[in-house]
Parts: sequence; structure tokens; C-alpha cells
Amino acid sequence: MHLQRRLLCCAIASAVAAGAAPAFADQANELKPVQILGDRQNTFSVSGSAHVLSNEDLEEKENTDVHRMLRDVPGVYFQEEEGYGLRPNIGIRGSGRDRSSKVSLMEDGVLIAPAPYAAPAAYYFPSAGRFYGIEVLKGPDTLRYGPFTVGGAINFLSTPIPARASGMVNVEGGEDGAQRAHAYYGATEGQFGFMLEAHQQRTMGFKDIDRSNRDSGFDKRDYVAKLRWQAPETADIQQAFELKLEHSSEVSDETYLGLTDRDFERDANRRYGMSDIDQMDNDRDAVSLRHTLVFDENTQLNSVVYRNEFNRNWYKLASVEGQGIGGFVADANANGGAKQAILRGADADDLVFKNNNREYVSEGVQTELNHRFQTGSVDNDLIVGARYHQDEVDRYQPTDTFDQRNGSLVYQTSTLPTGGDNRLENADAMSAWIIDHAYIGDFIVTGSLRYENVESKSKRWGDPARNTVSARTENRNEELMAGLGATWLLNDNWSVLAGVHQGFAPAGASSKKGTDAEKSVNYETGFRYWNENFSADVIAFYSDYENTIQNCSIANPCPNGNDSGTQSFGESEVRGLEVGLNSVVWEGDSGLQAPVRLTYTYTDGEITKDADDLSVLDGDVLPYLPEHLASLTFGLEKPAAWSALMSVSHTEGMCIDNSCDRPGEVTTFKRTSDYVIADVVATYHVNSDMEVYAKVNNVFDDQEIVSRDPAGARPNKPRTGYLGMKVRF
Repeated sequence: MHLQRRLLCCAIASAVAAGAAPAFADQANELKPVQILGDRQNTFSVSGSAHVLSNEDLEEKENTDVHRMLRDVPGVYFQEEEGYGLRPNIGIRGSGRDRSSKVSLMEDGVLIAPAPYAAPAAYYFPSAGRFYGIEVLKGPDTLRYGPFTVGGAINFLSTPIPARASGMVNVEGGEDGAQRAHAYYGATEGQFGFMLEAHQQRTMGFKDIDRSNRDSGFDKRDYVAKLRWQAPETADIQQAFELKLEHSSEVSDETYLGLTDRDFERDANRRYGMSDIDQMDNDRDAVSLRHTLVFDENTQLNSVVYRNEFNRNWYKLASVEGQGIGGFVADANANGGAKQAILRGADADDLVFKNNNREYVSEGVQTELNHRFQTGSVDNDLIVGARYHQDEVDRYQPTDTFDQRNGSLVYQTSTLPTGGDNRLENADAMSAWIIDHAYIGDFIVTGSLRYENVESKSKRWGDPARNTVSARTENRNEELMAGLGATWLLNDNWSVLAGVHQGFAPAGASSKKGTDAEKSVNYETGFRYWNENFSADVIAFYSDYENTIQNCSIANPCPNGNDSGTQSFGESEVRGLEVGLNSVVWEGDSGLQAPVRLTYTYTDGEITKDADDLSVLDGDVLPYLPEHLASLTFGLEKPAAWSALMSVSHTEGMCIDNSCDRPGEVTTFKRTSDYVIADVVATYHVNSDMEVYAKVNNVFDDQEIVSRDPAGARPNKPRTGYLGMKVRF
């Protein structure tokens, strides 16, 4: 049995480090391929929490909202906003959820935030309906995937180039005018391979805008093309090049303006008429060129050069009669009266709409060497990598002023931007990392080092023509992080893990000189069990923050009231427990199965030291961090014939700011609601190449206040049905 476990370790090391020649190009863009839902044995090689949602896992539910997808991964939190997951708010282990700005988000190993260092808020997000898989990694191995190493990394896998000529067409329609079409085709012939993919999705939305004939939906389109050249197997040098081109566009009639509680109770799907002309319009172009070089069966070099350009203009209501819409809704909640009447359409002056117009550029080059070697009786999988990255965001945000008369908007004037609405922010970052997995008998020991050097600058102009600079800021964050983890293979079914690593998150580009990065020390320990029909992961975690930061924005203002820059508010602690169970509880003679999947996360987070400006106090909670989060999927299926599944998820109510639980604090408008959502999906395979499916989101039509940001109460999506058909060829 000892020899069997030893061979398992070596097999894992071999698959990760080298890869067979025909497959190495496919493996080059993946996080360490650890699975509990597919090949569960691979989890034994990671000294931290690791989960993979495979293509089969994603297809069985046919979700297009990444929030719904990530319910199957413990330790991942989210704050819903518009009901469709267009701009996800994702956090890991209490790392924060503000536009996913504290998580290393990647697609095929390349950072996807528009400006991950200068302005990490993920206002761009790929269409989740085209994902081929999702990998979530936490623990010491996270130091391989910065810059945000406190909570973890999420890598979204795109559709790979197929080994033979093949394709797929998926069409779907549903309520609220929902339409979706997803298609790809690709082939490999000799040394060349290609793949073309399109994903289009639109809906009229589920909200009704007062006194308007406009809808509240979106139209989003993604296009991906890949071309690969691979050296013949007889070549002296085994290598491959893969070019990936992406284009996406989105027009969504979304707003920052939510509802007061009294209006939410009457109609959760109402939208105030003053948000009628709010609209996000964006497009993105991206290119990456990947090179894989195989020196021998033990050594491989993976490199990629990339450039992403993202342009957006979110035209939306910013203030009413001189007050920001967040404060305006808060006053209407507390006092009703004139402000509540204005929200409903009463006459008002000075409604300011801002062109939140921004241009982003993100580019860089990264390379990583994998080398497998043996020292005595110890096998080592050594990973050495480096990345140079530049990004910037250019804001030029003019405003328009309207009056509200008889419930209609009447244009008054326009103002060209200065100051914070006319600024340029940029960042230069150099990263390097060393990861070693040592296989010592029944132990796998992971040692990690990561270095980050981030220099950021910003400047603001005092005139619209940008002739006079009114303010400049510069800042630098430099950090060397270390991690150590171990996995002990007790026998063929049980393993125990433990790990510790330093966490880091750089301050944003408008931060004042001397603003420290977020720093923490993160611990975890737990066990894994697996056999043919049952697997379990139970992991406890604890993060001790030396410094907690928040990147301030209009959507998520900092506790000190700032909506730009970064606030540092001292020490905090986050502790919790992650549980993941996957089982086939019953299996009949005819192949009928009853699968069950359960994820549960318990989290407790709080500030442990007063901030210098007292905007955050010892004992304050961390916002939008649910104490209990759970998801259960169960049903019946006959593989390759039919399946019927129900997913039930519970999210506990959350505090929306740090002061929510202070003694004597009135929390009426400072908490979201507890809510339970049940989704069902049924699939029937007409033949081996064609299937039809039906799904219903939120079967029991339970709508609650799932968020109070950016400005007012917001609901989850109501009960919505869809029908779809998928054909493979």
C-alpha cells in the first residue's frame, strides 16, 4: 500500500510537471489540475483547498451566472447586484468582494481584470455561459498566482482546441425575452489546430422602470479564436505556439440606483423612473500568444505575452439635488417624506448623470519553468516563474444635469470634467515566484516564495483640456511572501493537510504615498477522504491581517467616506470552516444514480484594532461576509440518457458596513436578508449527439434584499424558466 501511494504521488508530479508531448499545449494554461468532482485522487497533491468544476459539472446545470456556478465551491462568497452576474462581486475566505478586487481572476492563466494593479475592480467579466471549466485554489500554492494571495485564485478555462474536427451548437430561450446562442468549431490537422467560438446572450430584464417603455436587460456578445502550431513528434525540439484572440461587447440598461425598503416590499422588481436613461456600454479586445517548450520529459517552459484593452462608459445617475444617490436613498429610508416622493417621480432639480467613461490597458509577459528532479529518495516538482506587467485606467467623465418635471427628465446643462473625473492612473509590477513540491514517502511538502514590486502613479487635471495638473500621487508596495504546506497520505482513502502562507494585496493607484499593501498570515488545516462513490473535504482556515485595505469606489465607498483611492484600516481576523461532500448515495442495476453534492462555509470576521481616524473600530464586522453559506444539489440521473437535479442554496443575511453590529446601532437598513434559492434542471439525451433541457431558476419565486449597494435595496432574480437544445457534431 505504501508503494501504491508512492506511485500515486509520482504520477501526479509527472502529469503536472512534464505532460506527454501531444498534450503539453493543452496543459500549459491550467492551474494545478486538482479535482474532487472528476479525478478526486489529484486533491492529494495540494496542501490547501482546491476545487475544479469540470466541463461536465457546468453542463449539468447550464448556468450562465458565475455566482450560481461558484455555489458549488466552499469558501467562496458573492454579493449579487443585478441578478445576472454581469459584474460579479466575489470574495474568498473574507478577502472582500468589491467587484472581485481582492481575488486573482484569470482566464487560461492570464489576469482578466481591466487593470488588476492600478484599478482591480472587475468591471469586465467574460460571459460565464462559455466557460469550459473553473479552478479555485487556496493555500500555499496560491503564491504562484498573484497579485492577490490572501484568499486565493480563480482560473476560468476557455474552450480548448479539439484533437479532431468537432463542434457544438447550444440555443436557449426563456422568460423576459431571454435568448442565448453558443457555438464553437475546431480541429487539429497535423501540426496545426484552430477553434472558433461565439457566445451571444440577451434579455429584456425582470425590472419595470417607472413611466418608461425601455427594458432593463442587456445584450452581451463574446467571440474567441484560437490558432495553434505544434512541432512534429520527430522534431529535435518539442514546442508549440498558441494565439488567442478575443472580442466582447455589452450594452446593459443597468443602474446604481436601488429601492427604499418600503418600495421594495411593494414591488421588488420596480425601478425608479429617474434611472430610465442609465446604461453601461463596453467593449474589450484581447490578444495573447503562448509558447510551450519541452526540453525533455522532466523540464518544460511555458511563456505568454498578452494585451487587453477595455473601454466602457456607464452613463448613470450620480446625485440628486447635490446629494449622492446612496445617501439620498438612505435618507428616504429613514425619513420618507420629500425624498421618497422624489424617488417616485415628484419634481426635483439638479439630477446629475455622469458619463463614467474609462479606458483601460493591461499588458505583460510571464514565463514559468517546470522541472522535475530527484534528490536521493525525494522527488521534486520545481516551478520558477516571473511576470512583468503594466496597466492603466484613463478616466474622462463629463456630467449632464437634468430636472425632474412631472415624472420626466428635462435636460438642463453639461459640464466637462476636472479633478477626480479627469485622471490617469497606472501601475508597473514585477513578480517572481518559486514553488517546490517535494514527495517524501507518504508526505507531499510544498514550499512557496513570491516577490511583488508594485509602483503606482496617478494625476488629476484641473481643466478639461488637461493643460494643468491639479494633483499627483505616487506609491510603492514591495513584499516577499513565503508559504509552507504539507499533505500526509494516511492510506489509500485518507489524507491530512496543513499550510501557512503570507497574503498580499497591493493598494490601488490613487493611494497616497506610504499607503501599505494588505498583508496577512493565513493558516489552514483539514482532511480529505475519497473512495469510488464518496469524497469529502473538511478544512479549517484562519487569516490574521496585519493591515486590511479597501479600494474605495462609488459602488463601495470606504468607511471614511472616500470613493477613490485606498483606505487602510488596520488589523483584522477571519476564521472559518469549509466542507465539501460529493457522493452517489444510491446506484441501481440499470445504471440509475442518485448523486448528492453539499458545500458549506462558516466564517467569522472582525476588525481587531481601531483605525487611526476611528472610522473603523475594534470589534467591527467585515461587510458582506455571511456567517453561514450552504448549497445542496441532489437528484436522479441515468448517464448519457437523462437527469433531473435540484440545487438549493442558503445565504445568511450580511452586514453592509463595518458599523452594523456595534452596540446600540440601528441595523434596520444595514443588513441584507437571509434567503434560500432553489433551481431545477432536467436534461434528456435524444441521442449521443443531441440533448434538450429545461431549467427554472428560483423555483419558489422567493425574492429578498440580497444587496444594499451601490445605492438601495436590490433583489435576486425572480422565478425564470428556460428551454434549450444542444447539438454536438
